[in-house]
Amino acid sequence: MTAEPARAWLLLAVAIGSEVTGSLALKAALDRPALYLLVATGYLASFVCLGLVLRAGMALGVAYGIWGAAGVALTAVLSTLLYDEPLTVLMGVGIALVIAGVLCVELGARGPAEEAT
Repeated sequence: MTAEPARAWLLLAVAIGSEVTGSLALKAALDRPALYLLVATGYLASFVCLGLVLRAGMALGVAYGIWGAAGVALTAVLSTLLYDEPLTVLMGVGIALVIAGVLCVELGARGPAEEAT
C-alpha cells in the first residue's frame, strides 16, 4: 500500500471518529449547552477530513458509504453504552445490512484489474 491510500484511510477514520463524537455530544448538549461547541467542532472536523479523503483519491461513493455506515453503527453502539439507549436485535440486523451494503459498494467500485490482484 502506498502512502496516499494509507493516508486516505487514516483520514477517513478521523472523519468517522469526529462525526461520531459530534453526534454523541449532541445528546449531551441538550443538558449542557456548552457542548454545542464540541458538536460543531466534531462535524466541522469530520467534513474537512472527508474532503481530504476525497482529495487523496478515494471514490466519493466508497468514502461516504463507509463514513455513513461506520458512523451509524458506532453511534448506535456507543449511545447504548453512554446513554443507556436500546440496541435491539432488529437494529443489529439493520446495522449489519448497512455494513454489507457498503461492502458491496466498495467491492463494486474496484475495477477488474484490482479484483484480480
